[in-house]
Amino acid sequence: MNMNGSPLNHGAAGVWAACILAAGTAGLAILYILAFIRSRRRGRSWPPHRLILWLSGASAAIVGILASSPAQAHAGFVAHMVSHLLFGMLAPLLMALARPVTLLLRALDVTHARKLASLLKMPPLRFVTHPAVAGILNIGGLWLLYATDVFGKMHANPFGYLSVHGHLFIAGYVFSSAILGNEPNPHPSSHIFRALILILALAGHSILSKYVYAHPPAGVPASEAEAGAMLMYYGGDAVEALLIFFFCRTWYVAVRPRPRLPQVKG
Repeated sequence: MNMNGSPLNHGAAGVWAACILAAGTAGLAILYILAFIRSRRRGRSWPPHRLILWLSGASAAIVGILASSPAQAHAGFVAHMVSHLLFGMLAPLLMALARPVTLLLRALDVTHARKLASLLKMPPLRFVTHPAVAGILNIGGLWLLYATDVFGKMHANPFGYLSVHGHLFIAGYVFSSAILGNEPNPHPSSHIFRALILILALAGHSILSKYVYAHPPAGVPASEAEAGAMLMYYGGDAVEALLIFFFCRTWYVAVRPRPRLPQVKG
């Protein structure tokens, strides 16, 4: 049975699962707006372009959800791959560029900001936000999805749909944030190390797209798998080019020479 005939795509439970994801994404957009307003009221400026990045990321995520929503009876593997690119790659990158953790620290009062800073230093969070671990969770999760029977099982029940899509988004966000290194980080890594992890992740994504082309997931027609794999390859390259650009930009800003202040002769 292909994904068009899966129980989830024709069931009310699947529609509710997609609605939960869309509502959660909209909620994140509202929370960022509230933090933006609170930060401004506390006299702590925050660049408006980051608000635009966050809202753009949330919009891309919602469009990605709708692209392969279970309500769309005609949705196939190509539509699913559009969802992967928007919901699992582009949206997390744009939202990572918006630096939500830094904004939240600015919006909170001192007591709550210190509690959040302490939370970020907890061992589980330190572990999953390490660039190498984030890369494994991100690319490894995709391999698990498409190279095993997880893809077919994902469409068998709403919990599977929510779990897989939730992982795709969170793993994509954590990976983008870890590579960019633009948020408070309890274990800062060198740019060279992060560049190496990025190269390995890009290679893993590229190889996976070729694997999907040659070995369609269970229940996916070969023609759909080929079209979806090509979209994954070239569309993924476009999003990855954006990540490379912003990573190189942060690297340049971190190492560029600072102008020397004129010395006053006394």
